[in-house]
Amino acid sequence: MSQTTFDEDDLFGEAAEEMRGEVESHLADARASLPAADAVWEIESDNALGALNSLKSALDTGDAAEHLRAAKKQYVMGERADAFEDADDLEDEIDDLEDLIEDIQDAHEDVGDLAGTLPEIRSELQDAAGGDETDE
Repeated sequence: MSQTTFDEDDLFGEAAEEMRGEVESHLADARASLPAADAVWEIESDNALGALNSLKSALDTGDAAEHLRAAKKQYVMGERADAFEDADDLEDEIDDLEDLIEDIQDAHEDVGDLAGTLPEIRSELQDAAGGDETDE
């Protein structure tokens, strides 16, 4: 074995490349876990509650938050170790993905709240109308 194989600078450079690769891989996994754009836009249902429940399901981020967390952990370790020569692109991608996941999770919660409220409102409207409305 040659001595250069164990040169600390070479090993550090390899470790930094691997760490960056892990961050990029976790970010790709997070993006892949997000719902498809068409899934949240094109929903088929016979009624509002069905549409809301479909939308709520479509807004499920799956494992995206876990993958993002793993990416952030690797990124923070690399940043603190000063392992990245230029990590602005990683930081921007992490921030953008974090904002997107939060927006989707907020929408998921809002749709869930509305789906939970809608049957009660319908029932109250039926009561207010004297029960004349029928189920369709």
